[in-house]
Amino acid sequence: MEDISAQTVGKRTSRVLGNWFGAVVKTQSFRIFIVMAVMCIVMYIISPPFRTASNLLSVAKNFSAYAIAGIGVTLVIITGGIDLSIGSIFGFSGVIATMGMVNFNLPVFPAVLLGLLVGTLLGLINGLFIVKMHLPPFIATLGMLSIARSMCYIITEGYPVVGVLPGFLFLGQGSILKVPTPIWLMAIIAIIFSIFLNKTITGRRIYALGGNEEATKISGINTDRLKIMVYAVGGCMYAFAGIITASKLGIGQPTAGNGYELDAIAAVVIGGASLTGGVGTVAGTVIGAAIMGILRNALVLLSIKSHWQQFVIGLVIIIAVILDQLRNTKK
Repeated sequence: MEDISAQTVGKRTSRVLGNWFGAVVKTQSFRIFIVMAVMCIVMYIISPPFRTASNLLSVAKNFSAYAIAGIGVTLVIITGGIDLSIGSIFGFSGVIATMGMVNFNLPVFPAVLLGLLVGTLLGLINGLFIVKMHLPPFIATLGMLSIARSMCYIITEGYPVVGVLPGFLFLGQGSILKVPTPIWLMAIIAIIFSIFLNKTITGRRIYALGGNEEATKISGINTDRLKIMVYAVGGCMYAFAGIITASKLGIGQPTAGNGYELDAIAAVVIGGASLTGGVGTVAGTVIGAAIMGILRNALVLLSIKSHWQQFVIGLVIIIAVILDQLRNTKK
């Protein structure tokens, strides 16, 4: 009897694992992961420096900021919106956090919290402009892009903020178990937001909002409040990525984050999210950011000139958007 029971349990376990694996294989994130794995294998073969542990950790450390900012804008894109203010909020929050330490003698934690609050506030303002003033997301966030970047230059007069506290450097330069701190932070945030999107009622409502806003509104969900929350959370994530980068640099750089909006949005789209809303995953965004990081690293290791690097990255972004449009057409 015990043998029969054990066999039954074994068969059920195998069936569950088989169904789970089959479901994973069919996801867009898995297909993007295969693309990343192929890139790594090719680079492993043709470029010995790529294989080193120090290089791989450096690549992951460098794309972690893109990934964290990308996770924030993933929520926005799932709702069918867009946010062009990522890089400016990124830079402004890093400047605010460092100025809190240098100019106002704040300890590390309150200074970081101040930077996060400022980023959240700017994201909240984006959401209010879109919901209450009925501005298109493109216009509202484009305006914030210019305003936040101008504020960076106004409060710093164009000079970097130097003299941060040593404890602040741990966020961007430290390591835990020989793994850089930014990688740990990226992993923790990715896990939290994956659970949030897939296992909570609010997360499901975000997908519903992007899939069909009118139907979501008719079902009794406050879509305006949901949109405002999403943009505020996005602002918080851009700020966190900016603060980590300020820690990595050891200064508050007013030019930090220039062009990051394109990289973050590209990571989300490459990761399988749809610009029309309703589709996207945190895992896909992290993999998309990894592909961007590996691509940049590969181009450097292969001694490709910088202007050609931008050409290749731009081409990858266009291909990702074309594939997104083809998926939508097929649906």
